[in-house]
Amino acid sequence: MLAVLRLNHRIGRDKRLSTHVALVARAFGADEIYYSGEYDGSLEQSVVKVVEKWGGSFRINYVSSWRSFLKTWQGKTVHLTMYGLPLKTVIDEIRNVFRSENLLVVVGGEKVDSDVYYAVDYNVAITSQPHSEAAALAVFLDWLYEGAELDRSFPDAVFAVVPSARGKKVIYRRSSAEADSDIRGYL
Repeated sequence: MLAVLRLNHRIGRDKRLSTHVALVARAFGADEIYYSGEYDGSLEQSVVKVVEKWGGSFRINYVSSWRSFLKTWQGKTVHLTMYGLPLKTVIDEIRNVFRSENLLVVVGGEKVDSDVYYAVDYNVAITSQPHSEAAALAVFLDWLYEGAELDRSFPDAVFAVVPSARGKKVIYRRSSAEADSDIRGYL
């Protein structure tokens, strides 16, 4: 199981970025996302609506204390930062760990408390330059899954994108039972 922890969400400032972190987590293979900071029912509703329309069993949960959550997490923890060990040097080890243990990927919000760096198993640098949490998460998950996440499909989706060289093609699926036959007609 792979989960993401988004640290210190702020409603007024982080709504779109936290939503994007959740969307990246879902699309790139995470099972759920947790967030700390300010509770945001609107953020949760946005994520639930995406899952209802685009499929999967992805979940979003609020945690009041990231410190307590990290202490009780059952598995290994990876903090994505610009200050850690280079991704290229630790990804094989993390992949091996992930084969047998749950993995929690921690991404920052506002200035990350120094305690985070000591509370996790791995501090991983995606680059040594300032960057976006959503971008760091996408890069990390792509390396973790070695590109396999790009082939994910969600059979229970109400909507499905049909690959197209030009324009946009989206199928509306009336039920999951009709999903396979609907998409085959386009491919």
